[in-house]
Amino acid sequence: MVLEPGSSSNALKAPPPPREDTPLLGKPQALSSQFKTFANVFIAIVGAGVLGLPYAFKCTGWVMSLLMLFSVAALTHHCMMLLVYTRRKLESLNGYSKITSFGDLGFTVCGSIGRLLVDSLIILSQAGFCVSYLIFIGNTLADLVNLNPRILGLAPKSFYIWGCLPFQLGLNSIPTLTHLAPLSIFADVVDIGAMGVMMVEDVVVFLKQRPAVKAFGGLSVFFYGIGVAVYSFEGIGMVLPLESETKDKKNFGRVLALTMAFISLMYGGFGALGYFAFGEETNDIITANLGAGLVSTLVKVGLCVNLFFSFAIMMNPVYEIVERRFSGGTYCLWLRWLLVFFVCLVALLVPNFADFLSLVGSGVCCALGFVLPALFHLLVFKEELGWKGWSLDMGIVVLGIVLAVSGTWYALLAIFSADM
Repeated sequence: MVLEPGSSSNALKAPPPPREDTPLLGKPQALSSQFKTFANVFIAIVGAGVLGLPYAFKCTGWVMSLLMLFSVAALTHHCMMLLVYTRRKLESLNGYSKITSFGDLGFTVCGSIGRLLVDSLIILSQAGFCVSYLIFIGNTLADLVNLNPRILGLAPKSFYIWGCLPFQLGLNSIPTLTHLAPLSIFADVVDIGAMGVMMVEDVVVFLKQRPAVKAFGGLSVFFYGIGVAVYSFEGIGMVLPLESETKDKKNFGRVLALTMAFISLMYGGFGALGYFAFGEETNDIITANLGAGLVSTLVKVGLCVNLFFSFAIMMNPVYEIVERRFSGGTYCLWLRWLLVFFVCLVALLVPNFADFLSLVGSGVCCALGFVLPALFHLLVFKEELGWKGWSLDMGIVVLGIVLAVSGTWYALLAIFSADM
């Protein structure tokens, strides 16, 4: 652990050119009010994972799914605050510069290994989100515009994913997030609007059909559901930058808790209503259950447009990390294009949207969201923690490892069984 002033953690002070030990985020931004902090946390967390929740409710049962969602939300909030407390503790010590990102914190606590571990998991998680976006776009467009069994020799899903590639190469060539900000706002508005429309549709369908539903699934699907839930709440990589931009840092934990509670209720309602409406007929992407019609088509197209433009935004942290390591922190077009091509290739190989959510949530997000925050907190506060605090941190580390290994195993089984 690198904790002594004068050690390699002081390299965070190093001037440009950027290196492994240079903070990932640069210029400070204007401080945010509590409402803006609420909105920023909401935007950072809510994403495409919500579309797989009704299918997870079908697999695990609606009561078990609700319990998992609320438990994961509470644990995620706790681990986010562990990162905040750890950063505040380190910055209060003499000899430490400002820690602006998760990767900076990893470097300060564990040196180059900490930075490498955090950066690797962020790359896998962010790229995984983008893979799920392309899977959704390919499956949805294949459902909407499936004119032939094969298009130019390709299955419809593969055709539409490859069709996205040249446009994504152009979008991902944009060097700064500033020019992508309007797309981000548009994507979030479309996402929330589409969710509202689908929830209304779910209520109408439920009142007509009232299909049979189950409250609890077996142990075999528990880890699967946990993976989807963890994926849905993944946003821990943004908590340190968001806390830095908050004007009233004393109340950041309360604002974060309220935001997580609101998102939990929204997720629970969306997942439960989708499952109640379609029962055992619930598809891995809930929009596939929407019938034909203008409203249904607009919702599906809107979500595709949303995720299409979100792709470049979600890949930006990946570019920052990769360009730091392989091009001296300078913009590199061919590296970006290579990463986009690789993400498209993975999307072609994954058959099921919800199964992939579970895989990323278990294999990557559990480690990033639970294991590392508790481990870093334990290493920094080990001399101050009593046996209860030490046991809690170690318990979270062990729980995160168990969930990651078990969830990854069950998700891979689901993916391979669906592919056969």
